[in-house]
Amino acid sequence: MAESETALIVGGGPGISASCARLFAANGMSVAVAARNPDKTVLKQLADDHGVHLYKCDASSPDDVVALFASVTADLGSPRLVVHNIDGRSAGIFRKTIDEVDPNLVLSLLHNSGFSAFLVGQQAAKTMLAQDLDQTGMRGTILFTNASAAFKGYPKSGGFAMASHGKAGLAQSMARELMPQGIHVAHVPIDAAIGWTQADGSRAHRLAGTTVDDNMADPDQIAATYLHLHRQHRSTWAFEVVLRPWVENW
Repeated sequence: MAESETALIVGGGPGISASCARLFAANGMSVAVAARNPDKTVLKQLADDHGVHLYKCDASSPDDVVALFASVTADLGSPRLVVHNIDGRSAGIFRKTIDEVDPNLVLSLLHNSGFSAFLVGQQAAKTMLAQDLDQTGMRGTILFTNASAAFKGYPKSGGFAMASHGKAGLAQSMARELMPQGIHVAHVPIDAAIGWTQADGSRAHRLAGTTVDDNMADPDQIAATYLHLHRQHRSTWAFEVVLRPWVENW
């Protein structure tokens, strides 16, 4: 891949998105990160330390997503790697039985997860299909981060399972449609808590606590998997890669 290629990460935070931004930039890519709040400290640090370009975008808004791709293309060039890293979860969606969960929270989740994945995937596909095949016979890569709820409907989290299953179905349909046209689409469920690096050098998750003996997914290693997927030869494109720590019970 040429060093000048553009990567767009939709969804900004200290975990997978930040790790992807750092790794992609270190590999010579022009990196854009889109978030509802691009003024987050972690995103500002990515801009200052790694030259990452920040964009304000509500990924559940069709107009915002169209404008995002237009801006990134004008500023950096057409994205060859697009990562959708939003699952839309909120605390109120979990540990609620089907008869007590708030329907408005479920609707918001569907908009922020599956619908935003559709909008981003649609614009990524349009942008890539308009480009010529490169020397390896591909137009780009679209990656969808997901959760273990993509294939397991846990009790008291029906809304999240519905959203995650929907995102998985979208990714599969897009892969079957677009891979023959030179666009690698991959679905990556993370079956684990994600422990990102803290100021003191430890890795921790806000609910699961501090990482012990690699019992949580390392976002730097997730980012490495994403870069590997982007660089796979088209004769062996992977569609679904489930990531989980070695001690995870599944």
